[in-house]
Amino acid sequence: MAYQLHYWPGIQGRGEFVRLALEAAGAPYVDVARGDVSAGQGLPALLNCLQDEAIARPPFACPVLVDGKQVIAQSAAILMYLGPRLKLVGASEADRLWTHQIQLTLADAVDEAHNTHHPLGSGLYYEDQKPEAARAAQEFRTQRMPKFLGWLEAVLARNPKGTRHLVGARQSYTDLSLFQLVEGLLYAFPKSTKRALKKTPLVLALHERVAQHRRVAAYLRSERRLPFNEDGIFRRYPELDA
Repeated sequence: MAYQLHYWPGIQGRGEFVRLALEAAGAPYVDVARGDVSAGQGLPALLNCLQDEAIARPPFACPVLVDGKQVIAQSAAILMYLGPRLKLVGASEADRLWTHQIQLTLADAVDEAHNTHHPLGSGLYYEDQKPEAARAAQEFRTQRMPKFLGWLEAVLARNPKGTRHLVGARQSYTDLSLFQLVEGLLYAFPKSTKRALKKTPLVLALHERVAQHRRVAAYLRSERRLPFNEDGIFRRYPELDA
């Protein structure tokens, strides 16, 4: 049975981290909100998933993965669930915990990147907080982004199984998420990200390897891979980059 992925149509967002895992593994899934309303899909189905009072453990927000009776929200939790099922995580408890820890740190980086254009609150438009966004973006570009990428570089360098993957000797869902983080940063902050990546060659090399993965490359060329835009997490405002 195909997995059901519920995420807002029209943007990659946090759902893209789950999509990349499903695509890389060749797992069957339905991107529900992008489907036909007449077939019981589309935005009404997504809203029903979020608002259905019959769900004993309701999700707070998208993405939501439905697998039979399992309803799981939060990208990191979804990937922790999918990891062993898609063979995108190591077999040992230590490897699984370490992989999850890395994923949570990646999620922190994503949140901080998003907050650069909404530092006062996501309910306000960017135009309502431009001075604060400029200050937040400078801090992120000069301090936080290099710190996150530098830590990922150290994780790769210290992997006992080699520098090709973040955990172990095989691709994990964190490798795919690192790819998406770098892609988003290159879109939102192309100048500063390219400078930072020059100091983290292992991160850059992993990003390039993931892009060349057979199934990932096919997905990136397909219509299923939506382009970045200014409604998503990563947004390009040239005045915030330097």
